[in-house]
Amino acid sequence: MLMRTDPFREMERIVQQLSGTSGTWSKPSVMPMDAYREGDEYVIAFDLPGVDTEALDIDVERNMLTVKAERRPVAKADAVKVELSERPLGVFSRQVVLADTLDTERIAAVYDAGVLTLRIPIAERAKPRKVSITAGSGTKQITG
Repeated sequence: MLMRTDPFREMERIVQQLSGTSGTWSKPSVMPMDAYREGDEYVIAFDLPGVDTEALDIDVERNMLTVKAERRPVAKADAVKVELSERPLGVFSRQVVLADTLDTERIAAVYDAGVLTLRIPIAERAKPRKVSITAGSGTKQITG
C-alpha cells in the first residue's frame, strides 16, 4: 500500500540519532513510523512525543503524503542550568507514496499521547466485489 521514497533515509535517521544532530527546515530529521492494514483502512502511526498539535503539518498532493513536525525547546528561566539534554529537538519530516487504491480524500488524523495516527480508507473501487452473470437468450444457429 505504500512505498519508501528514499532507501537512504533510514540510515540517515540512525546516524542523526547516534550523533545527536537536530533537523532543520532545509534538512529535517526522519520520524519513526509504523504502517499496517486494519480491515478496510490503512493505518500509519508516527512517533512524535513532545510535539504540540500546532507544530504538526499534514499534506497530501496526488499520492504523496507529507508529515512535518517541529519540537521546540521548552522555555527555561535564566536561573536554570541544564545538566542533561538528550531529547531530539528541531524539525521532523516524512514522505510516503500512497497507493492508488487508497481514498486520500477521507484521511482522518488523531494525535494522542505523542503518536500521530492517520487512517486512510481503502477506496471502494479497490475492494473485492462480485460480478453478476446474466444468462444469454439461447444459442443461434448459423446457416451457410
